[in-house]
Amino acid sequence: MKKNKSRIRKPVMKWQTGDYQQKQTITFELPLQFLMICKIADVAPEQVLSDFIDNLSNGTWQREGREKARQLLNDYFIEHGYGKDLYTPDELRAMFAELDAVASLFPKNGEPEQLDMYSAWRTSHQQYWFDKWLNHQ
Repeated sequence: MKKNKSRIRKPVMKWQTGDYQQKQTITFELPLQFLMICKIADVAPEQVLSDFIDNLSNGTWQREGREKARQLLNDYFIEHGYGKDLYTPDELRAMFAELDAVASLFPKNGEPEQLDMYSAWRTSHQQYWFDKWLNHQ
């Protein structure tokens, strides 16, 4: 019998439930114009959304050649006014820069032990980073 691989991850942080659960199925209607652009460009809408999320979060996955896209998405986030009641644009830029710095340290050709060490350190640092910015004054 095959195991179900779509398991739900245990939350890393207590607040990762409901709207902030890491693994989610979100259903919404994609605008026809978005679908047409994707079709013309021969790229699946899911790929565009996945790239958007990875680039905005300054992820470690497929970083090469995406610096400008990441910068533009950081600007997009700020221009939309997300977080403006809590942080200045410079603070938001600092947040993104810090996430980018952590991701840039990923050991691309590392041995499995290095990857495990990096992953453990990154998880610990992300908790520090989150607490720092959540509790800023």
